[in-house]
Amino acid sequence: MLWEDYINSYWRDWRTGDRSHDKDRLEDQNWLAEWLVQHDLPAAAAPVAVELQQLKELRSLLWAEVQKLVQGAQPEQTLLDQLNRYMAEGPSIRQIVRKPDKQPELSLLPQRSDWGQIMAEIAASFAGLLLEKETSRIRICDNPDCLWVYYDDTRNRSKRYCDDKLCGNLMKVRRFRARKKAEEDITE
Repeated sequence: MLWEDYINSYWRDWRTGDRSHDKDRLEDQNWLAEWLVQHDLPAAAAPVAVELQQLKELRSLLWAEVQKLVQGAQPEQTLLDQLNRYMAEGPSIRQIVRKPDKQPELSLLPQRSDWGQIMAEIAASFAGLLLEKETSRIRICDNPDCLWVYYDDTRNRSKRYCDDKLCGNLMKVRRFRARKKAEEDITE
């Protein structure tokens, strides 16, 4: 999901918790270019300082809101107003588009290829989450060194980690080692 990948563009060293290795991927032009292609967003020139600051502010707004949603809060009108302001910066038109070997579909085509348009698409993606999905399924990874955001689409809503094979296994090993150490401390 666009909103999810965008919030997670601030990368943390999920293995060690060493904050010196944290990386803001919005500042990495290669990552940003790949991300735009991956999400079929209009190609834009590299963001200038003001645009980069606006991108970070939008990410902070969404991260703060996710933290509230995880605690069970409902979106407030001020958030919805802010999302509307972002979305107003991205005009688009509806058009029927036929992709090779696929049925025609109705698409919204962006009218600009700038960062305002891209932020509008991100805001629309998050607004879609708020209006069309179960916000109670939004999670923050239980690995305190990771904190990635994800949407829990499991049937029983029990997913605890962004990736069971990475963070899940790491936390399992940490619990095992802590138990062994506690047992050793008792026997000494």
